[in-house]
Amino acid sequence: MKKKLNKIARDINNFLIKFLSNQKHTDLIKPMKYGLLPGGKKIRSKLIVDVGKIFSSKYQNLIRIGAAVECIHAYSLIHDDLPCMDNDSLRRGKLSTHKKFGESTAILAGNSLLTIAFEILSSPNFNLESKVKIKLINLISECSGHSGIAGGQYSDLSFERKKIPLKKIVEMQIKKTGKLFSFCCMAPAIMNKKIKYLQDFDQIGSDIGLLFQIADDLIDFTGDTKKVGKKTKKDLKKGKATLISLLGHKNTIKYNNKLKLKIFKKLNKFGKKSQDLKNTINYIANRIKWKKNINI
Repeated sequence: MKKKLNKIARDINNFLIKFLSNQKHTDLIKPMKYGLLPGGKKIRSKLIVDVGKIFSSKYQNLIRIGAAVECIHAYSLIHDDLPCMDNDSLRRGKLSTHKKFGESTAILAGNSLLTIAFEILSSPNFNLESKVKIKLINLISECSGHSGIAGGQYSDLSFERKKIPLKKIVEMQIKKTGKLFSFCCMAPAIMNKKIKYLQDFDQIGSDIGLLFQIADDLIDFTGDTKKVGKKTKKDLKKGKATLISLLGHKNTIKYNNKLKLKIFKKLNKFGKKSQDLKNTINYIANRIKWKKNINI
């Protein structure tokens, strides 16, 4: 697993370095690279490659889509760390972008990474039909905006220090995290015109994203800042609405395990082709173990 993750991370970073080097140089390029390139395991890109294997997709096309997703993800993290949001000073074992370059620069760098994602997907060098590109751009836009990441972050902040029911917490976490995971799982099907599987992979991706977020919350609850690479135990201090705050630590682990089994059941119909995806899901579900030694 580690070798596969490292290869995908290396290929994604090489693509992004080359893509950014072909951009007109501005003073924002440095903070953009700072928030984008170092650290991170590229789990979202690994999911794209895994689902792409089910549909025998071209690897380089999957890497391009993964690069766009990593830009979206980096933008969301840069903004998430801001004082007006979650006010985190550490990210991936180093200073957050706004701590390194200032708040206004961080906001603009994040905004620029968001638009770079659309440039990557709309590029003439992306050898796909225009209508397929439009479908990908439309979906990733939806997953990033008010009905996805931005909307989920809004709910996350609004729910602080309030008693929120399970359904609302799950909806918030699916928006905040699950929507982009849905895109990752749907993109290869869109690219290969496997439209009949879109609904399946929309739900599978959403569930994987929820699994990822729950594991992240468990890490925050039990992890060590030095080992994790960002501040931990902050959800409790801020009164965040999480499954842990509602169900407790042990019951949240049980919920996570049931969710994983639900995803596996849906993947069984894809047979051996889904094994890499199942391995990645196991990796995500067990983040609480491997994050003891690896930066987020």
